[in-house]
Amino acid sequence: MTRSAPRRAVLAAALATAATAAVPGTARAARPARSATPPDAGAAFVDHHSWASYPDWRRGTADGTRAVAGRRPGIVIGRPAGTTEYHDPHTGTTAAWEYATWTGPVRTLPHGATELVASWNAHTPEGTWIQAELAGTYQDGTATPWYVMGRWAAGDTDIKRTSVDGQGDGRSAISTDTFAVDDPASGVRLAAYRLRLTLYRRPGTQLTPTVWRVGAMASDIPDRFTVPPSVPGHGAGTELRVPRYSQEIHKGQYPQYDNGGEAWCSPTSSQMVVEYWGRRPTPAQLAWVDPAYADPQVDHAARYTYDYQYQGCGNWPFNAAYAATYRDMESVITRLRSLTDVEHLVRHGIPVITSQSFLAKELDGAGYGTAGHLMCVIGFTRTGDVIANDPASADDAAVRRVYERAQFETVWLRTKRYNASGKVVGGTGGVAYLYWPTGLGGAARRALQEVGVV
Repeated sequence: MTRSAPRRAVLAAALATAATAAVPGTARAARPARSATPPDAGAAFVDHHSWASYPDWRRGTADGTRAVAGRRPGIVIGRPAGTTEYHDPHTGTTAAWEYATWTGPVRTLPHGATELVASWNAHTPEGTWIQAELAGTYQDGTATPWYVMGRWAAGDTDIKRTSVDGQGDGRSAISTDTFAVDDPASGVRLAAYRLRLTLYRRPGTQLTPTVWRVGAMASDIPDRFTVPPSVPGHGAGTELRVPRYSQEIHKGQYPQYDNGGEAWCSPTSSQMVVEYWGRRPTPAQLAWVDPAYADPQVDHAARYTYDYQYQGCGNWPFNAAYAATYRDMESVITRLRSLTDVEHLVRHGIPVITSQSFLAKELDGAGYGTAGHLMCVIGFTRTGDVIANDPASADDAAVRRVYERAQFETVWLRTKRYNASGKVVGGTGGVAYLYWPTGLGGAARRALQEVGVV
């Protein structure tokens, strides 16, 4: 049985582009294809960078936004730059919104990139929302258009949070939440990028979103069907006490949020880690869930990670943004290089949500095959095998699994695999969700820095 993929395929180019809001710039779509080894054959390049400090926010270019200092620096609407109309393609309604923008400084990459995933941490009270965009420069000096990486609100009453299909320039395109070069074999690479945030509020109010962190993970991962196995390190023998939730007990719940069960691996994994850090929805926030349903917080996570364009809960940045709606939580999407990185984080108390795909025979003990599935690595046995909270389990008690290290590392890190029909298809190349509280101690904070989260 195939579990839900972390993203659905991009719709065909003929589909209409969703309407843009304050800043235009979408174009035709093309399905990104990864098929080539980067220039440094065999070398994996990952560059994660975030803007989160007061000096970071001051270094950007503001048009109506204002940087705020304090315990958690961010940007807010100061004096709006103007008013615009946004037509929500998922409700059919058009409304006026005041807006202000912040454009980040240019991030020059040390290596050309074929893919980029943005993520953000923000507070959007009712009556507000945000848009995140990316513009890049190719290595030949030509520029991409401004690509919308997400239109997001913590709630779902003002707009329906959404990715935007139909964006591309003939050299790169957006696949749900991922910028990707169309044909890496051509040698096209992104050399630099900028991020832009647009903050919206209802006209005539003093409401404002607050954005605490925005960043991106740029990468160029070589094509690989297998990966060199890592050697168990100091994290072996460590297991974190992460709550266990099954996605399968929710099968058939809330079809409007993709029907539970196999479609909910991402929000179920996210909820496990949110609760590991001592956060959870309040009873009032869960009042909308049918009281007959067990683990209503999983239904809650599915609703508030749901991407109305993608029509699923597997949008990577939307899951990270959901985690950061909880008190003093931070989050990023990145790629890690091996299970050694995961061990390092787990040893310092940080569970890691990983994305992988495999045939049933490729991961002993799973009992299923998947085109894409999220689970949470919570520890390692003394011999270095992976202890995972796998939500693709019959019930909560069955969620804890032990997977053979080399098998797990391969299905998580590879970029190419054979599906059940023998066709070559893609893999996620080490994608991981990392969530942690702002008050994280020095050693744990250093562990994040040592795996490239800065």
